[in-house]
Amino acid sequence: MLGLPGSVSGLVAGLLSGLGSIALVFVLLNAAMWMLQPGMVFYPTRVLEATPADWGLPFEDVELTAEDGTRLLGWYIPYPDATRTLLFFHGNAGNISHRGDSIAIFNRLGLSVLIVDYRGYGRSAGRASEAGLYLDAVAARDYLVEARGVDPASILIFGRSLGASVAADLAARAPSGGVILESGFSSARDMARHLYPGLHHVLYLRFDFDAAERLSRVRAPVLVLHSRDDEIVPYALGRKLFEAAREPKRFVDLRGDHNSGFLASQPDYERTLAAFIGALGTPQPPETSDESARNR
Repeated sequence: MLGLPGSVSGLVAGLLSGLGSIALVFVLLNAAMWMLQPGMVFYPTRVLEATPADWGLPFEDVELTAEDGTRLLGWYIPYPDATRTLLFFHGNAGNISHRGDSIAIFNRLGLSVLIVDYRGYGRSAGRASEAGLYLDAVAARDYLVEARGVDPASILIFGRSLGASVAADLAARAPSGGVILESGFSSARDMARHLYPGLHHVLYLRFDFDAAERLSRVRAPVLVLHSRDDEIVPYALGRKLFEAAREPKRFVDLRGDHNSGFLASQPDYERTLAAFIGALGTPQPPETSDESARNR
């Protein structure tokens, strides 16, 4: 049996060694990223630094239990004779006590608000995960419908930043009166492409957060807001999210950075929300059993 010449044999061995080294680097890189990804996505804080009472708003403490048994805590901020309730999903950092400016805006717009901390945030139990956040959203919506008797058609689903992905997922699962997504991204893969150009092809992502795909299944009216000055989530990903939505939909440009663009965009921001909500019309109360029987 003839062997390979020494020079060729050495070349082959070198190539195999090089490929083995590349494969090892690939495995180690993905192992490290797998471990680090939750800490790169979720930035919860436990201490509540304020309550709606500090903002001059009446509120009720709310305790929920997600489908998997995780205990969640939040606030219900009522507005007298409100015809709509806004279900608020916040971003990936802090907790509900850092959303006072937004809650005050929604209160001025005549909306009751339910805001709940995700698992692992604030006083909620558990540890944050993508599947867990989706369960938390369902629990919050079920609380409004089942415990408070809120008509699903009068619920507005609002999500900011990472909360836009949570809001889009819930809106794809359950009917609502409208969906508002602010400073959101189209998918985790698109964010990885932005943050790690080139590497996104070889990185194994632990998270999906495919808000664009979820939004493509939503039948309710949609409002998407994003700033060209957003330094965290590229404007293009906000546009991509909007493009995925069905009609009726509207896109509005904000001014300012990722976290305070809604404030920098005042008073136009508040006027935009008021116009969107006003265009939805007045929710009709659900049929009573007697009315339903008469209409058959």
